[in-house]
Amino acid sequence: MLLAILSDIHGNREAFEAVLAAARAAGAERFVVLGDIVGYGADSEWCTETARSLAESGAIVLRGNHDDAIGNASVTMNPTATMALEWTRRQLGADARAFLAALPLKAREGDYLFVHADASAPSDWNYVLDASDAGQHLGACEARVSFCGHVHKPALYCTAPGGRVTHFCPVAATPVPLLPQRRWLAVMGAVGQPRDGNPCAAFALYDTGSAELRFLRAAYDIATAAGKIRAAGLPVSLAERLFEGR
Repeated sequence: MLLAILSDIHGNREAFEAVLAAARAAGAERFVVLGDIVGYGADSEWCTETARSLAESGAIVLRGNHDDAIGNASVTMNPTATMALEWTRRQLGADARAFLAALPLKAREGDYLFVHADASAPSDWNYVLDASDAGQHLGACEARVSFCGHVHKPALYCTAPGGRVTHFCPVAATPVPLLPQRRWLAVMGAVGQPRDGNPCAAFALYDTGSAELRFLRAAYDIATAAGKIRAAGLPVSLAERLFEGR
């Protein structure tokens, strides 16, 4: 089965639409959404309803920290994120709020684990930023292959002989065989707010039959997404960063 795995949509309808179209054109048979459907962008309601439709069609959809914060008024973030969070709370209807609140923090299917952040403590929302963090994640899960998001930068880690964790910088569209003698953690980039210097929306395709993973990018209408952010009165920096992928 060909899985399309994506994370950190962050209310960016244009990016979400582009990724869904690209994944379907590539033959994706099932979707996995690793959380942070809302926040930052101007279309969190639409993105939530679309994620719910995917879930109803058999997709795995998880809760990220921004999704979790919608129903938790005590959550605070940096000033820019807090402004976006408060705005998003006012935009979402009761059904969307209930959907986000009910999402699981992780999902295990066979030898695969899906989670938004570090698997050692999913509700603490720790980032996997380097091999040390990846080692903590891998040490806490039994699955041979795991996938997370939260970082907004694609990365790939695996256990080498002796247990040492190795970090790889994935090359877009290049298939990576996830060899069975190693354990793997694939960190998805962001659909709606990339921070790796590439403004195109990030996602990945994983073939469960061949065990090959491809990190991919999809171009989208950034100007429209940014214009909506400005029109909503959200912080201008949230619009400007989309053009630079930062």
